[in-house]
Amino acid sequence: MAPPTVLFLDVGGVCLTNGWDHVARREAADRFDLDFQETERRHGAMYAEFERGELELDDYLRHVVFFRDRPFSREDFVDFMRGRSRAHADVLELVRRVRDTGTVRLATINNESRMLNEYRIGRFGLDRLFEAFFSSCYLGVRKPSERIFRTALDVLDVDASEALFLDDREENVVGARTVGLRAEVLHGRADAMTEILEGAGVALS
Repeated sequence: MAPPTVLFLDVGGVCLTNGWDHVARREAADRFDLDFQETERRHGAMYAEFERGELELDDYLRHVVFFRDRPFSREDFVDFMRGRSRAHADVLELVRRVRDTGTVRLATINNESRMLNEYRIGRFGLDRLFEAFFSSCYLGVRKPSERIFRTALDVLDVDASEALFLDDREENVVGARTVGLRAEVLHGRADAMTEILEGAGVALS
C-alpha cells in the first residue's frame, strides 16, 4: 500500500491533552466548590450542541455553572477551562518533522467547542503545523459521524485510501474506517506514533 498523502490527527488526546473532559470538569468542581453531579448532569444536556457550535460559550456557562449566583466571575472560570490544556510536546515535535519533509499534508479532525478550539490553535501554534482544522464547532457535526470524515476528505480533495487518521478513541477510529480511511488508535505518545507512521511509509526526516 502506498504511503498516505494526508495525515489527519485528533487534537485532544493526541496533540494536546483533552480540553474540557471529565477530569477537567472534576477539577473545576473542586476548585470552584461546585456540585459535581449537578454540573455533570447539566453539561450532559448541553455538550453536544456546544461542541457542534450551536451553543455559544455564554449560553453553555449560564446553563451549566451560572444558573445561580457564584462567588467567582465568568472570566475566572473561563481562564480555568483554558488552563487545563497542555501540549504533548514530543508528539508536536514529531508533527513538525513530518511537516518539514513536505511529503504529507497535515490536518486535524476533532470535537471541540469554538472557544477552546480557537484558544488551543493559537496557544500551541497548531496553525503553523496544520493546513486545515475540521472541527465539530465549525462543521456542525461530531465524530464518529461519517459526515465529518467525508467533509474533510472532500475539502482536501483526497481519496480515503490515500489518508491516515490517528485518534485516541476507538469509536472515532471505527467511524473513520467506515468511510475507508486508514485509521489507528493513539494515546498521545510519540514513540507509538512513530511506529504507526513508519509502518505506513510516512517520511519522518
